[in-house]
Amino acid sequence: MRVLGIDFGTTKIGVALGESEHGIASPRANLIPSGSLAKDAEAIAQIMRREEAAVCVLGLPLMEGQPTKMSKVIEKLAERLSEIGVATALVDESLTSEASDQAMREAGLKASARRKRVDGEAAVRILERYFDEAA
Repeated sequence: MRVLGIDFGTTKIGVALGESEHGIASPRANLIPSGSLAKDAEAIAQIMRREEAAVCVLGLPLMEGQPTKMSKVIEKLAERLSEIGVATALVDESLTSEASDQAMREAGLKASARRKRVDGEAAVRILERYFDEAA
């Protein structure tokens, strides 16, 4: 089953596509948030249709296991997606951006390259957590 991973941020929306049977994922081009959850949900739904993905996995930002202000935004985005027929799942995204940045640093990427790729790489890690939890 194809699955779309989303690392939703205020300046970039990281996107990754994965295959649950193989437990692998790869980053896709970032989206730029529109400022409207309804418009962002529709943009995500378009990617879901184009990629023939069955589930959209949203990273849920928690701090020490507790919801944050951004958690409420993600929950509202999940509601919007559900309203337009997109199946969603929420996965704790704690430290995915930091782990992604560290991995790219170790791979020798410069800071400018890391900044461009970190959101998509975080979305990959969100999908990896989803796959691990489903196993």
